[in-house]
Amino acid sequence: MSQHFDAIVVGAGPAGNAAAYVMAKAGLSVLQIERGETAGAKNVQGAILYADALERIIPEFRDEAPLERHVVEQRVWLLDERSHTGMHYRSDAFNEDRPNRYTILRAPFDQWFASKVREAGAVQITDTTVTGLVRDDDNRVIGVETDRDGAPLLADVVVLGEGVNGLVGRRAGLRPELDPAHVALAVKETIFLSEEVVQERFNLEGEDDGVVIELMGDVSAGMVGTGFLYTNRESISLGVGCLLANFQETQIPAYVLLDRLKAHPSVAPLIRDGETREYVAHLIPEGGYDAIPRLAGDGWLVVGDAGQFVNSAHREGSNLAMTTGRLAAETVVALKHEGLACSAAHLARYRQALEQSFVMKDMRKYRRLPGILHNNKHLLTTYPRAISQAMQSFLRVDDVDKRAKERRMLGQFRQARGGWRHIFMDALKMARAWR
Repeated sequence: MSQHFDAIVVGAGPAGNAAAYVMAKAGLSVLQIERGETAGAKNVQGAILYADALERIIPEFRDEAPLERHVVEQRVWLLDERSHTGMHYRSDAFNEDRPNRYTILRAPFDQWFASKVREAGAVQITDTTVTGLVRDDDNRVIGVETDRDGAPLLADVVVLGEGVNGLVGRRAGLRPELDPAHVALAVKETIFLSEEVVQERFNLEGEDDGVVIELMGDVSAGMVGTGFLYTNRESISLGVGCLLANFQETQIPAYVLLDRLKAHPSVAPLIRDGETREYVAHLIPEGGYDAIPRLAGDGWLVVGDAGQFVNSAHREGSNLAMTTGRLAAETVVALKHEGLACSAAHLARYRQALEQSFVMKDMRKYRRLPGILHNNKHLLTTYPRAISQAMQSFLRVDDVDKRAKERRMLGQFRQARGGWRHIFMDALKMARAWR
């Protein structure tokens, strides 16, 4: 006889864990299925945790979760081949009792989150792959099939938090095949250094303080992509990601980009003498608002990366994952309490909740950005080089008068892009993308 649950959650990443926890905490019978040997075993993120999203689910998480450092400084670097032009923001306000952002290592964090799901009463099975959805005669999803022997597992609703490459939803026809222009391939190394070295190199006073550096320009070798460097307690997460379509076009291996980044004059001193103990690759949804698939139907919901919920403009993913998981769970809980079936009409409340939240508002705000970057790669190549050249002229002290330097800088900038008209049009495109 098949087991029956109020809900089955596929996946134990931030979205799946958030959904399973909220439903289990509300008293629903929940089964969570994870194909990794443990929660977090296959999850890759290099990794910022945004506190607000998790605090709405587990208010006391700061006392329990395996957090690395809370971020007190944000840097943005535009790289050319030999230098970087940067800006940064640092504030003692980030040292408050309830910091807003933390660096984490996904494996221990996901295992902790999964333990909270179990404490809430959910049943978890790992090392198990969901091979398909079970439907009734009315084509309504009523459960899942797995690679384990036995009867299908049944539920009133199935929540798909299986990640960007989730095969279950694609095989079931709930969402289209992956578009290489809508997904990035990211590679990351975890480079271990002593806690004292991390603090010294990044000018960190408190043992819990951390720095985030977002990297753009030469890091992507002319492709649409970015890099990152995050400080952990005793390690640095260093990575780079570009659109899969660009990797296919250029045939540049992802590891080559990462090796180039490690050797860059601005990065190499920060990781000197470090020991690489982890190298991972992962797909990240980058299609934006227009790539979001259908999110609900008869007996099913989609959350997290599976729904393309990543705000690439602000490098936000975990908060969108947990928020979509929470809102999906709250939708199911409300329907249960009202005695309503998990039909497509009733589960449409999930999309309505998303539309009222920051999730859809932010996704819609930046809907033009992926297309603009994909069709204007010079924004990530020409401008970082031009800015670096201008800064060289501006800061170099020699026998050239300052007015002549200014004319030279403007001329170099105009020449780099082929005229002021092109520069104006680029500025207009970016302004529209950020409206």
